[in-house]
Amino acid sequence: MRNYDLDFLKHFSMVIGFLVLVTIGLILFSLHLHDTIPPEVSATTTKTTEARIAPAGAVFAGATGAAQQAAAAKAAAAKAASQVAYGGTTDGSVIFGNLCTACHTSGVGNAPTLDKSHWTARIAQGKDTLYKHAIEGYTGPDGGIMPPKGGNPALTEEQMKATVDWMLTQIK
Repeated sequence: MRNYDLDFLKHFSMVIGFLVLVTIGLILFSLHLHDTIPPEVSATTTKTTEARIAPAGAVFAGATGAAQQAAAAKAAAAKAASQVAYGGTTDGSVIFGNLCTACHTSGVGNAPTLDKSHWTARIAQGKDTLYKHAIEGYTGPDGGIMPPKGGNPALTEEQMKATVDWMLTQIK
């Protein structure tokens, strides 16, 4: 090898060595910054994570467990009672327009439309039966399906009865 080739290799090796040292220095500096700056925690992310990992149920055992279970059932019932659909209105037209119209105007799921021909046999069974089917749900012999409370469990029995009464006045 010639002398200028050795000089080139010597200088090239020094440049590579210097670049390796700079790279290691930058890596160490970034690790230091990563450890000193606290991570930002979003309140929304925290709430979402807590909701996702919350227990789905609880286990109650013994006498204290029965009391806790009764208290939990009472709290759940109170929460459900406080969430009344459609502002608690007993205007059947409002409830029908927001919930029932999807099935009872087009006949989806063999739901009876507001034609007299669809309701004659049903009316003959009596209002109490109509109320019961509307509140508890019903699967008819023709494959028709009425979900309990029209699929909205927040509706009260009074709201359901008012809606059935309104529908009966609208039959043509």
